[in-house]
Amino acid sequence: MHDFEIFPEREEGPGAIYIEAADKVTLKKIREMTFVNAKEVLGIIYSSKTGNTQLKWRQTRRKNGKVTGEASPNALVNLVESGVITQEWVNSYLESSKQQSQNDNSSKLNSERNSQDNNKTM
Repeated sequence: MHDFEIFPEREEGPGAIYIEAADKVTLKKIREMTFVNAKEVLGIIYSSKTGNTQLKWRQTRRKNGKVTGEASPNALVNLVESGVITQEWVNSYLESSKQQSQNDNSSKLNSERNSQDNNKTM
């Protein structure tokens, strides 16, 4: 049985997890984790222990929201496995990032060529 109002929280610093909610009650603390009952979750802030992932989720409408930040490959796998994002979204994002990187490299190469051409004429 899953209780969709129970969330883990961890103090600030590496590995921090913070739940922003209209109504939140602390249930139990186990080691560095605190479990809370949160109703009407407005946002979730997550920072990995390694510092490779920093994510913020903000509610946009009811249970829907928007995730912003930077995620490691491992975090992306976890987000897909938990159903937060789809594999199709990740594939699309990687393809658009690859195309953007190629465009950036092409622009940089053209800029370097123009700079070399300008230096030759001087």
